[in-house]
Amino acid sequence: MCGRFTIVNTKNISKRFSTINKLPLFRQSWNIAPSQIIPTIVRNSPNKIRLMKWGFVWSQNSDYGTINLRAETIKEKPFFKKYLLEKRCLIVADSFYEWGEVDLEGKKEKYPFNFYIDDRRLFGFAGVYNDLKDAEGKTLYTCTILTCPPNKLVRKVHNRMPVIIQKENENEWLDPANNDYELLSALLRPYPEKQMSMHIVSRRVNNPANDDGDLVKEIKI
Repeated sequence: MCGRFTIVNTKNISKRFSTINKLPLFRQSWNIAPSQIIPTIVRNSPNKIRLMKWGFVWSQNSDYGTINLRAETIKEKPFFKKYLLEKRCLIVADSFYEWGEVDLEGKKEKYPFNFYIDDRRLFGFAGVYNDLKDAEGKTLYTCTILTCPPNKLVRKVHNRMPVIIQKENENEWLDPANNDYELLSALLRPYPEKQMSMHIVSRRVNNPANDDGDLVKEIKI
């Protein structure tokens, strides 16, 4: 699963995703955690930044938000098909964390690893969202990150990875007129490992209250 990620390069989000609006009030973060409000990209003639809560809910009465949804589930269960066809978004990030076991003198302990696209450029996770009206008619937007089997790099640490939509496929993913189920499903694949890097980082990431640039720095153990 993908349970933490970063959004640091906030000043370039609008330019990178060619959005009609600027980023609403949002503070850069090295430790985005579930239930936080995050920037996403939706297609709204042209693209638009929309803030959503990370944790997809099915109804206003839901107590739990789904932060990850397996791409295989989207493909296998008809209930989720409408979200793939009608409510897609890109969830903005510039790196993510996965936890893996590290052998410390014969004792295995879990440490976070930071994964990023070379040069730490911005990218978009494949996401689907829901929009629900509350009792006052206000819209609540919630979203989830789609996951897939890992590429060779992520597999060294974890058995799943978030789907990162390649830049050349982002228009296909966001286009609301695109209802080609097979084409959309084909985009839910592992990102090329040759374009990614990773390193081990501090377990300070475990606490979402910790939020500073040292979290993505490589440590020696």
